[in-house]
Amino acid sequence: MARLAVNVDHVATIRQARLAKYPDPVTAAALAELGGAQGIVVHLREDRRHIQDRDVEILRQTVKTHLNLEMAITEEMINIASKIKPDRCTLVPEKRQELTTEGGLDVLKQEDKVKEAVKRLQEHGIEVSLFIDAEPEQIKAAHRTGCEVVELHTGTFADARKAEERQSAYEALVSGAKLAASLGLKVHAGHGVDYSNILDLRKIEEVEEFSIGHSIVARAVLVGMVQAVRDMLRLIQLGY
Repeated sequence: MARLAVNVDHVATIRQARLAKYPDPVTAAALAELGGAQGIVVHLREDRRHIQDRDVEILRQTVKTHLNLEMAITEEMINIASKIKPDRCTLVPEKRQELTTEGGLDVLKQEDKVKEAVKRLQEHGIEVSLFIDAEPEQIKAAHRTGCEVVELHTGTFADARKAEERQSAYEALVSGAKLAASLGLKVHAGHGVDYSNILDLRKIEEVEEFSIGHSIVARAVLVGMVQAVRDMLRLIQLGY
């Protein structure tokens, strides 16, 4: 049964909108775990638009499950991760002008750079995941870097409006998951996952963990974080 890791970035987005002290993503993470989340995810962006250094430092001390730090491949972020030592680092592409991460990391175009980052993080006892599109050559390149995990980008599937586009994207995820697993990689998935499309994504047997943020935080605004997490876990585990 796939695990649920909750991304609390957008709790921090609400806080930073007023540069206030609340709502605190650290508190949100604790409530998510109370609701049954098996992991907490945060993305420390270079521009610090939501999660702040202080958040990551406190989360490292308080998260009871596992802490996944999403980060760009920069010297600054590698140094921060090496110091804080989250349980996992997920390397992602990052552009300052984007609203959220728009696609997977292009490992093929920067394989040596990615491989070096993976090695440096692993030397500090950190598991490394690469956030990539479900493309065979990207998956093979990810495997060559020595990472332990690939997180397949589900955004293309989630954003598809036409049935044929949705089906094509889904089939690519299924094939990508099978290929990654056959190479010995752990398979995770995330981006744009919500309370509707999870019913299809949960059927991909190779996926061990879903990373879900915006839809859970949006629901939590209305029903509370504990209930929002429990609702998603029920869908993942039971399908209804």
